Amino acid sequence: MALRRRSASGSFQTATYRSANSFGSFTAPPSIVVGFAPSLRFRRCPQPCGQAIPCGEWQLGAGAPDTGCVTSGTRCGGFADALREWRQRRRVSQLELALRAGTTQRHVSFVESGRSVPGRAMVVRLAESLEVPLRERNALLLAAGYAPAYQETRFDDPRLGPVRAALERVLEGHHPYPAVIVDRHGDLVSANRAFGVLTDGVAPGLLEPPVNLPRVLLDPDGMAARIVNLDEWAWHVIDALHREAARNPNDRLEALVSELKELVPDRPRQPGPDYLGFAVPLRLRSSDGELRLLTTLAHFGTAVDVTVAELRLEAFLPADEATASALTKLGRATPPTHP
Repeated sequence: MALRRRSASGSFQTATYRSANSFGSFTAPPSIVVGFAPSLRFRRCPQPCGQAIPCGEWQLGAGAPDTGCVTSGTRCGGFADALREWRQRRRVSQLELALRAGTTQRHVSFVESGRSVPGRAMVVRLAESLEVPLRERNALLLAAGYAPAYQETRFDDPRLGPVRAALERVLEGHHPYPAVIVDRHGDLVSANRAFGVLTDGVAPGLLEPPVNLPRVLLDPDGMAARIVNLDEWAWHVIDALHREAARNPNDRLEALVSELKELVPDRPRQPGPDYLGFAVPLRLRSSDGELRLLTTLAHFGTAVDVTVAELRLEAFLPADEATASALTKLGRATPPTHP
């Protein structure tokens, strides 16, 4: 007979995690796995999927319907399917994933087929090995029946004070060249004074929160009218967004890509003369002549908070001396935001 582990009070315990909105304790819904007991026997899931479920392996919370599924609001086999999808998305074999995660190919195969339920630590190792973003790692943990491991803190929360201070120093240090902080959707989080050089003449509606940087760049009422090489630059931006959405699924980002494709000219047949041999510059008309800018992206490499992990620093650099001089001149005319 399979034994089930209970708490001292005799009841199975529900998991808790930090809510991104309330930052308080949240009791997991009853569909989340809440108990454990060892067993070597298997039974069939009572749902139509019919997959093999370890007999007595999991116990649902009090009052929850016994579906036999080790998921949180997902269909049976949700974790197995999600893991397989991430592995295939990363183009990694089961053997390679096993080597990265320190387990066996047989175990990975059993997990993906639903014949084995991984422990919490193994779920985290598998997700890390596939470079799954923190937000999606939490989703995998929930699908496997565990509480999320990574909190999501509001950017204005006092606990992120050191992060905000560090980013502000980077932004101000990049002046007189434009630099911005965006989230995973491309929405503006913060910007330095020089960002106004880019948004000069942009329709006020596009600058109302939430300000989406790709939309500001390519919308006809945004910067598009001032971009000299719009046909090349636009597809450079769209391709970058498409790669990000393909690597890390994001419905909102995919919708943005579709929207922007309708706004820009047809894709050029071949690279134009503006590629500089190594990168596509942004050629932008300004009150001080044409600016030629390159962009660089940076992020926190060791973040364990969802919000921090999703922040991106996009810095614009002058591609020639004329642009550097023009930005320096424009920067002198821009007063600092802080005394």
